[in-house]
Amino acid sequence: MNDRIYMSSPDIGEPEKLAVRAAMDSGWIAPLGPEVDGFEQDLAARVGVEHGVALASGTAALHLGLLGLGIGPGDIVVTSSMTFAATTNAIVYTGATPVFVDSDFDTGNIDVALLAEALATLASEGTPAKAIVPVDLLGKAVDYTAIEALARQYSIPVLADAAESLGATHAGRAAGSFGAASIVSFNGNKIMTTSGGGMLLTDDEALAQRTRYLATQARQPVAHYEHTDIGYNYRLSNLLAALGRAQLVRLDEMIGRRRARRAQYSELFSRIDGVDIFGGDGADDNCWLTSIVVDPSATFAPAALQAFLAERSIESRPLWKPMHLQPVFASNRAFTNGNAQRLFETGLTLPSGSALSDDQFARVTDGVDDFLRSL
Repeated sequence: MNDRIYMSSPDIGEPEKLAVRAAMDSGWIAPLGPEVDGFEQDLAARVGVEHGVALASGTAALHLGLLGLGIGPGDIVVTSSMTFAATTNAIVYTGATPVFVDSDFDTGNIDVALLAEALATLASEGTPAKAIVPVDLLGKAVDYTAIEALARQYSIPVLADAAESLGATHAGRAAGSFGAASIVSFNGNKIMTTSGGGMLLTDDEALAQRTRYLATQARQPVAHYEHTDIGYNYRLSNLLAALGRAQLVRLDEMIGRRRARRAQYSELFSRIDGVDIFGGDGADDNCWLTSIVVDPSATFAPAALQAFLAERSIESRPLWKPMHLQPVFASNRAFTNGNAQRLFETGLTLPSGSALSDDQFARVTDGVDDFLRSL
């Protein structure tokens, strides 16, 4: 039996099993079906947009969203440096060039002042950005009020990477409702899961239709197979959509459990000088993952705690290594302030999942206590 504790295991129960079984019994096994249609409608209604397109991954949603916005070879897309590689990879898939912008230290999200500098600089050089792809880091929405104002100033679209932030809000609006379109992810470690999957969310009917068309191999509506565009096999299956619908019903419950774990971590580390809970109290984020930031003045380094927990079969991990520090993107342009690198070097993400039992969480906190006593 595997007793390893993971950062964010899938939280699956009897409702999900019954939903998938019902979808199987219906005969709608693959590729599409009524559960896909229902899932798109349910999630679009949850975040407050007109259209959802269920896809094989959040990466697929980013790729098709960019294509639908007209992004292609030779274009420049400005994006967050502090993110998982999928954000940047999707830009590269289109043939466009990513330009990276560093972080606000408190949230890890894109630094809006630095973004404004990047957009102004690129425009003055005659190579203006054609889109902005900001990333909601670890479940906290970026400052869309400021970013959408910049996008209007430069007449370029925003494609919001809300892969990690379903259930979060900004200025009273749901993550997933911003920009020309937003994308969310249902990977196995996300706030809710379809095993693998994602969705593009938008109020733009033409963009939603274009995304569906490209995601189903760009098939023309004729009896034989006719293609005038390059398409992709990017649609979500009916069975996985059934799982997603059952998870969506439980989303608020799962967020509440993660928020409770965040509060417990906050209490645990409140007595340790030089250690802060990354991102604050989680009042407007979904608390997908809880991380600590360890000041260099503290009595320990985050790597030491990570190693100590690993010996006890407890997973932890540094914050994202910034894209501008990744070997594959070393030659890409970046507007930096040092914050993303500092967060990478001083941050550590701890087990945060809603599936964690009280006994499992006690193992984590006992492990942290043992580590602190060993110093």
